[in-house]
Amino acid sequence: MATGDVRRAVPADADELVRLRGLMLAAMSGTPTARGRWQEVARDNLHGWLSEPDPWLAAFVVDAPEGTSLAACAVGTVERRLGGPDDPSGLVGYVFNVSTDPAHRRRGHSRACVAALLAWFRGRGVRRIDLRATAAGRPLYRALGFRETADPAMRLILPAEVD
Repeated sequence: MATGDVRRAVPADADELVRLRGLMLAAMSGTPTARGRWQEVARDNLHGWLSEPDPWLAAFVVDAPEGTSLAACAVGTVERRLGGPDDPSGLVGYVFNVSTDPAHRRRGHSRACVAALLAWFRGRGVRRIDLRATAAGRPLYRALGFRETADPAMRLILPAEVD
């Protein structure tokens, strides 16, 4: 698979990006992802974000050969933080939603999408790029130069506000 087969996602790809996200979430949890409002919200968000003239989010995709769906995708964002001695810019890339439709796996699609995303980060001056990898994804990310860190991840989920 040539990197030339990868293209930048456009707002019309939002439905397919959400479909691939559902596949990725199901693979991570081991259970099918429930349909629901999250898909509508994600689709609407992607429509807006992929339309921005100076985007902080980019998605790279490979079209399925039949031309009616996406075979694979990789999505990333740029976060602005205060810089430090190792990187004064404070720009941090985050890779997420790397997913390949099961019918199109083992063809280099995810690798090509992530490589295109890394080039996008590079072009925006991002030097530090983070991600969270599944066990299945670790070999790909290691091959692309990612290394595991000692930073423990923590998370807080605030309750939704009631109207």
